[in-house]
Amino acid sequence: MTELVRRIDPRLFTVHVAALRARGALRGRVEAAAASIVEFPLPSFKSPTALRQLGRFASWCRASGIQAILACDFYANVFALPGAALAGVPVRLGSRRDVFMPERTPAQERLQRIAYVLAHRVVSNSSAASEQLIEEGVADWRIVQIANGIDLAQFQTPVARTRRRVITTVANLRPGKGHDVLLRAAARLVRRIPDVRFQIVGDGPLRADLERDAAALRISAQVAFLGHRSDVPQLLHDSDVFAFPSFMEASPNAVIEAMAAGLPIVASRVGGIPEVLEHERNGLLVTAGDERALAAALARVLERPALAAEMGEAARHDVETRFSFERMVGEFQDLFLTELSARVAPEVLTWAASSGN
Repeated sequence: MTELVRRIDPRLFTVHVAALRARGALRGRVEAAAASIVEFPLPSFKSPTALRQLGRFASWCRASGIQAILACDFYANVFALPGAALAGVPVRLGSRRDVFMPERTPAQERLQRIAYVLAHRVVSNSSAASEQLIEEGVADWRIVQIANGIDLAQFQTPVARTRRRVITTVANLRPGKGHDVLLRAAARLVRRIPDVRFQIVGDGPLRADLERDAAALRISAQVAFLGHRSDVPQLLHDSDVFAFPSFMEASPNAVIEAMAAGLPIVASRVGGIPEVLEHERNGLLVTAGDERALAAALARVLERPALAAEMGEAARHDVETRFSFERMVGEFQDLFLTELSARVAPEVLTWAASSGN
């Protein structure tokens, strides 16, 4: 979403960013491209201030002449879609970028389903996410599928390797990402390939537990917890294999970025991952939660450098043809223009195009 804000055609759209928390590592990049960033502080949907912030958001939409809203995640869906409907925003787009989130409660799932009713279209990033939307009652004609994109310029040309030993994973350290499975697989793999090393990139609530798990498995010397990093493309360039043992994903950017880096990938056969990775061609797929299968697949890649190189080359080629930011942004722009043309009077659209609002 940050890159959409940065790359959308400024001759057609002026972008304002509404945030529940207007801070974080990406703020500077957003601030440089957006006309404004407005914060609507909301610690919880149960907060006494929730209705006041919702009303404030609706008033801001009206005062700013907002003509289209794109809510980009669960919290934005639940907050922005009702607020935009209250304000009478002509085009309201929701998003679905996950299939299952173990930390999300049934009540939260119900809230999101209600919010989707107020969206004219819901954007999914994979067939798996689209199928989940249909299961939750969203009509298929209301779903628009736009795959994630990445900036290929950030990723250096892959280098040939005859010896592979560094395995990297990139994901938030939270339930469902399978880091515990990766650690158990690592313990098996270390016995077979003693000089293998693991890099765990990302941070989150499970970090301390995972560090204790690594110590209990006696692999702390082989596993580096790197925390949040802004140099992921370089870390991937310096890696040899990418592991992604998640239990459920729609279309993980981390996997697409590893493909852009030309890495052989071992990942779980879940959600939208098989839409991105084809087993034995540009990666290896294993059953989620099976540390034996994960360890065996990683060993196969490490011990067969020619196979690893072939899969990495195929992965890079697929990213170049399917997952560019240019393609993603173009599809979002087409969606905005189509919906605005259908729902906004021509004279208003003419004014909007000339004024940028």
